Amino acid sequence: MSRPPQIFAVSPAERPPGTPPDRRSALLAHAISLTGVRRAKVCFVTTAFGDDPAGIASLHAVLADADDAEASHLALFPQPNVRDVRSFLLGQDLIWVSGGSVVNLLAVWRAHRLDEIMRECWEAGVVLGGGSAGSICWHVGGITDSFSDDLDPVTDALGFLPYSNGVHHDATNQPRKVLFQRLVDDGTLPSGYATDDGTGLHYVGTDLVEAVTAVPGADAYRVEPGVHRPLGARRIADRLF
Repeated sequence: MSRPPQIFAVSPAERPPGTPPDRRSALLAHAISLTGVRRAKVCFVTTAFGDDPAGIASLHAVLADADDAEASHLALFPQPNVRDVRSFLLGQDLIWVSGGSVVNLLAVWRAHRLDEIMRECWEAGVVLGGGSAGSICWHVGGITDSFSDDLDPVTDALGFLPYSNGVHHDATNQPRKVLFQRLVDDGTLPSGYATDDGTGLHYVGTDLVEAVTAVPGADAYRVEPGVHRPLGARRIADRLF
Protein backbone atom coordinates (compact mmCIF):
# COMPACT_ATOMS: atom_id res chain seq x y z
CA MET A 1 0.00 0.00 0.00
CA SER A 2 1.60 3.26 -1.12
CA ARG A 3 -0.77 5.82 0.41
CA PRO A 4 0.51 8.32 2.99
CA PRO A 5 -1.23 8.50 6.37
CA GLN A 6 -4.58 10.28 5.82
CA ILE A 7 -7.53 11.26 7.98
CA PHE A 8 -10.78 12.77 6.74
CA ALA A 9 -12.67 14.15 9.75
CA VAL A 10 -16.17 15.51 9.17
CA SER A 11 -19.31 16.97 10.65
CA PRO A 12 -22.08 15.07 8.86
CA ALA A 13 -25.09 16.98 7.62
CA GLU A 14 -28.60 15.89 8.44
CA ARG A 15 -30.20 13.87 5.66
CA PRO A 16 -32.90 15.94 3.93
CA PRO A 17 -36.47 14.60 4.29
CA GLY A 18 -37.29 12.09 1.59
CA THR A 19 -33.66 11.18 0.85
CA PRO A 20 -33.49 7.56 -0.31
CA PRO A 21 -31.84 5.41 2.38
CA ASP A 22 -29.30 4.07 -0.11
CA ARG A 23 -28.04 7.54 -1.17
CA ARG A 24 -24.51 8.10 0.08
CA SER A 25 -23.32 11.45 1.39
CA ALA A 26 -20.93 13.59 -0.63
CA LEU A 27 -18.49 13.45 2.30
CA LEU A 28 -18.39 9.65 2.30
CA ALA A 29 -17.94 9.70 -1.48
CA HIS A 30 -15.01 12.08 -1.04
CA ALA A 31 -13.47 9.84 1.61
CA ILE A 32 -13.69 6.87 -0.76
CA SER A 33 -11.98 8.90 -3.48
CA LEU A 34 -9.02 9.56 -1.16
CA THR A 35 -8.15 5.84 -1.24
CA GLY A 36 -7.14 6.15 -4.90
CA VAL A 37 -8.24 2.61 -5.76
CA ARG A 38 -10.83 1.48 -8.27
CA ARG A 39 -12.93 -0.47 -5.74
CA ALA A 40 -12.24 0.50 -2.15
CA LYS A 41 -12.70 -1.82 0.79
CA VAL A 42 -14.71 0.29 3.24
CA CYS A 43 -15.14 -0.81 6.85
CA PHE A 44 -17.80 0.90 8.96
CA VAL A 45 -16.94 1.01 12.67
CA THR A 46 -20.07 1.63 14.70
CA THR A 47 -18.88 1.50 18.32
CA ALA A 48 -20.09 5.03 19.07
CA PHE A 49 -23.73 4.03 18.63
CA GLY A 50 -23.35 0.67 20.34
CA ASP A 51 -23.27 -1.40 17.13
CA ASP A 52 -27.03 -1.06 16.70
CA PRO A 53 -28.02 -3.55 13.97
CA ALA A 54 -30.42 -1.15 12.27
CA GLY A 55 -27.72 1.50 12.08
CA ILE A 56 -25.23 -0.99 10.65
CA ALA A 57 -27.77 -2.10 8.03
CA SER A 58 -28.39 1.51 6.98
CA LEU A 59 -24.66 2.05 6.45
CA HIS A 60 -24.34 -1.08 4.34
CA ALA A 61 -27.32 0.08 2.25
CA VAL A 62 -25.50 3.19 1.00
CA LEU A 63 -22.82 1.04 -0.64
CA ALA A 64 -24.95 -1.97 -1.56
CA ASP A 65 -24.79 -1.35 -5.32
CA ALA A 66 -21.64 0.74 -5.45
CA ASP A 67 -19.16 0.20 -8.26
CA ASP A 68 -16.33 1.96 -6.43
CA ALA A 69 -16.62 0.39 -2.98
CA GLU A 70 -17.48 -2.75 -1.07
CA ALA A 71 -18.70 -2.51 2.51
CA SER A 72 -17.95 -4.43 5.66
CA HIS A 73 -18.22 -3.53 9.33
CA LEU A 74 -16.51 -4.08 12.64
CA ALA A 75 -18.77 -4.60 15.63
CA LEU A 76 -17.42 -4.99 19.16
CA PHE A 77 -20.71 -5.75 20.97
CA PRO A 78 -21.09 -8.27 22.49
CA GLN A 79 -17.73 -9.43 21.08
CA PRO A 80 -15.84 -8.69 17.85
CA ASN A 81 -17.60 -10.01 14.76
CA VAL A 82 -14.27 -10.95 13.12
CA ARG A 83 -11.67 -13.33 14.55
CA ASP A 84 -8.55 -11.24 13.86
CA VAL A 85 -9.44 -7.56 14.23
CA ARG A 86 -5.94 -6.32 13.43
CA SER A 87 -5.59 -8.22 10.15
CA PHE A 88 -9.14 -7.35 9.16
CA LEU A 89 -8.63 -3.62 9.61
CA LEU A 90 -5.19 -3.58 8.01
CA GLY A 91 -6.82 -5.12 4.93
CA GLN A 92 -9.16 -2.14 4.43
CA ASP A 93 -8.73 0.93 2.22
CA LEU A 94 -11.01 3.16 4.30
CA ILE A 95 -12.15 2.86 7.92
CA TRP A 96 -15.21 5.06 8.46
CA VAL A 97 -16.24 5.66 12.09
CA SER A 98 -19.82 6.58 12.92
CA GLY A 99 -21.10 9.29 15.22
CA GLY A 100 -22.54 8.74 18.67
CA SER A 101 -20.77 8.77 22.03
CA VAL A 102 -17.07 9.56 21.65
CA VAL A 103 -16.54 8.83 25.36
CA ASN A 104 -17.95 5.32 25.04
CA LEU A 105 -16.06 4.79 21.77
CA LEU A 106 -12.71 5.63 23.38
CA ALA A 107 -13.33 3.41 26.40
CA VAL A 108 -14.36 0.38 24.35
CA TRP A 109 -11.59 0.84 21.78
CA ARG A 110 -8.95 0.97 24.51
CA ALA A 111 -10.36 -2.14 26.17
CA HIS A 112 -9.95 -3.97 22.84
CA ARG A 113 -6.57 -2.31 22.04
CA LEU A 114 -8.21 -0.79 18.99
CA ASP A 115 -6.41 2.50 19.70
CA GLU A 116 -3.10 0.76 18.91
CA ILE A 117 -4.52 -1.03 15.88
CA MET A 118 -5.98 2.16 14.44
CA ARG A 119 -2.61 3.90 14.69
CA GLU A 120 -0.99 0.98 12.90
CA CYS A 121 -3.62 1.17 10.15
CA TRP A 122 -3.10 4.93 9.78
CA GLU A 123 0.67 4.56 9.53
CA ALA A 124 0.21 1.75 6.98
CA GLY A 125 -1.86 3.98 4.68
CA VAL A 126 -5.41 2.91 5.48
CA VAL A 127 -7.50 6.09 5.19
CA LEU A 128 -9.19 6.86 8.52
CA GLY A 129 -12.29 9.00 8.77
CA GLY A 130 -15.74 9.51 10.12
CA GLY A 131 -18.23 11.98 11.43
CA SER A 132 -18.88 13.67 14.78
CA ALA A 133 -17.51 11.17 17.34
CA GLY A 134 -15.74 9.62 14.35
CA SER A 135 -14.05 12.97 13.77
CA ILE A 136 -13.14 14.00 17.32
CA CYS A 137 -11.57 10.62 18.13
CA TRP A 138 -8.50 11.15 15.91
CA HIS A 139 -7.65 14.49 17.54
CA VAL A 140 -6.48 15.42 21.06
CA GLY A 141 -10.06 16.15 22.03
CA GLY A 142 -13.07 18.38 21.58
CA ILE A 143 -16.48 18.93 23.12
CA THR A 144 -19.12 16.27 23.55
CA ASP A 145 -22.67 15.65 24.70
CA SER A 146 -21.77 12.05 25.61
CA PHE A 147 -22.57 12.63 29.29
CA SER A 148 -25.71 14.75 28.93
CA ASP A 149 -27.28 17.40 26.74
CA ASP A 150 -24.87 19.82 28.40
CA LEU A 151 -21.56 20.01 26.57
CA ASP A 152 -18.34 18.85 28.24
CA PRO A 153 -14.71 18.80 27.15
CA VAL A 154 -13.07 15.53 26.18
CA THR A 155 -9.29 15.81 26.39
CA ASP A 156 -8.08 12.21 26.11
CA ALA A 157 -8.90 11.22 22.52
CA LEU A 158 -6.40 9.26 20.43
CA GLY A 159 -4.22 12.24 19.56
CA PHE A 160 -3.04 11.03 16.16
CA LEU A 161 -3.61 14.67 15.17
CA PRO A 162 -2.15 17.21 17.65
CA TYR A 163 -5.17 19.51 17.51
CA SER A 164 -8.56 19.93 19.10
CA ASN A 165 -11.64 19.36 16.96
CA GLY A 166 -15.02 21.07 17.05
CA VAL A 167 -17.90 19.35 15.26
CA HIS A 168 -21.41 20.59 14.42
CA HIS A 169 -19.90 24.04 14.85
CA ASP A 170 -22.96 25.79 13.43
CA ALA A 171 -25.49 23.87 15.54
CA THR A 172 -28.35 26.13 16.58
CA ASN A 173 -29.50 24.04 19.56
CA GLN A 174 -26.16 23.92 21.42
CA PRO A 175 -23.51 26.60 22.10
CA ARG A 176 -20.76 24.55 20.47
CA LYS A 177 -18.95 27.42 18.76
CA VAL A 178 -18.84 29.58 21.90
CA LEU A 179 -17.74 26.77 24.20
CA PHE A 180 -15.09 25.44 21.83
CA GLN A 181 -13.51 28.89 21.56
CA ARG A 182 -13.64 29.32 25.35
CA LEU A 183 -11.92 25.97 25.99
CA VAL A 184 -9.17 26.82 23.52
CA ASP A 185 -8.79 30.29 25.02
CA ASP A 186 -8.33 28.95 28.55
CA GLY A 187 -6.00 26.11 27.53
CA THR A 188 -8.34 23.23 28.33
CA LEU A 189 -8.03 22.26 24.66
CA PRO A 190 -5.14 22.96 22.30
CA SER A 191 -5.61 25.06 19.19
CA GLY A 192 -7.40 23.19 16.46
CA TYR A 193 -10.02 23.07 13.75
CA ALA A 194 -13.81 23.12 13.68
CA THR A 195 -16.36 22.18 11.02
CA ASP A 196 -19.89 23.24 10.22
CA ASP A 197 -22.30 20.45 9.31
CA GLY A 198 -21.56 19.02 5.88
CA THR A 199 -17.88 19.95 6.05
CA GLY A 200 -14.70 17.88 6.35
CA LEU A 201 -11.00 18.26 7.11
CA HIS A 202 -8.45 16.32 5.05
CA TYR A 203 -5.16 15.68 6.80
CA VAL A 204 -2.08 14.10 5.25
CA GLY A 205 0.18 13.01 8.06
CA THR A 206 -0.59 15.61 10.71
CA ASP A 207 -0.92 18.50 8.26
CA LEU A 208 -4.29 19.90 7.25
CA VAL A 209 -4.17 20.06 3.46
CA GLU A 210 -7.76 21.00 2.64
CA ALA A 211 -11.21 21.71 4.01
CA VAL A 212 -14.17 20.70 1.82
CA THR A 213 -17.91 21.14 2.10
CA ALA A 214 -21.06 19.85 0.49
CA VAL A 215 -23.24 22.61 1.95
CA PRO A 216 -23.53 26.12 0.50
CA GLY A 217 -22.20 28.66 3.00
CA ALA A 218 -20.73 26.06 5.38
CA ASP A 219 -17.07 26.31 6.30
CA ALA A 220 -14.25 25.04 8.48
CA TYR A 221 -12.29 27.18 10.93
CA ARG A 222 -8.87 27.50 12.53
CA VAL A 223 -9.40 28.12 16.23
CA GLU A 224 -6.60 29.47 18.42
CA PRO A 225 -6.68 31.57 21.60
CA GLY A 226 -8.47 34.74 20.53
CA VAL A 227 -8.64 33.59 16.90
CA HIS A 228 -11.55 32.12 14.92
CA ARG A 229 -10.55 32.13 11.24
CA PRO A 230 -12.65 30.74 8.36
CA LEU A 231 -10.67 28.48 6.02
CA GLY A 232 -12.77 28.88 2.88
CA ALA A 233 -13.74 25.24 2.39
CA ARG A 234 -13.83 24.01 -1.20
CA ARG A 235 -17.27 22.97 -2.46
CA ILE A 236 -17.30 19.32 -3.55
CA ALA A 237 -20.90 18.64 -4.51
CA ASP A 238 -24.12 20.26 -5.64
CA ARG A 239 -26.19 18.09 -3.31
CA LEU A 240 -25.71 16.66 0.15
CA PHE A 241 -26.82 13.20 -0.92
